[in-house]
Amino acid sequence: MSDARPFRVLGLQQIAIGALDKGALRRLWVDTLGVEVVSNYQSERENVNEDIARLGRGPFAVEVDLMQPLDAAKSPKVHEPALNHVGLWVDDLAVAVAWLGAQGVRFAPGGIRRGASGHDVAFIHPKANAEAPIGGEGVLIELVQAPADVIAAFNKVG
Repeated sequence: MSDARPFRVLGLQQIAIGALDKGALRRLWVDTLGVEVVSNYQSERENVNEDIARLGRGPFAVEVDLMQPLDAAKSPKVHEPALNHVGLWVDDLAVAVAWLGAQGVRFAPGGIRRGASGHDVAFIHPKANAEAPIGGEGVLIELVQAPADVIAAFNKVG
């Protein structure tokens, strides 16, 4: 693998947790731990009804997405596994996807697209295959285009 990585991973953007009933997730994360819900998202195509909560403040805040499937019998099954995916801020998503693909990273279908929080995203597939021998080793990884304020804050402290 090349040492000349043309992008930076800036930090954790989100964790996404799924269950058949997001009410139980809300009881823990919102009611008990006090994490604030900042928005909601629903998508038939993604088979998801989610509450988007936030830990921390400013450009280093981390989303906690509390998800349940709209139909448990359909895919994608956002509740399996319960820790559905982790999201990472990157400073240049298009460059990251192109470079990682050239290194043999397998991406999930769908390419770069707009995510639930309004940022462009792409997903590293949890499993490698013969054509792309690098996967998430069982973890779905969302690469998220960092907005200018996150990049500026990272540059200031890093």
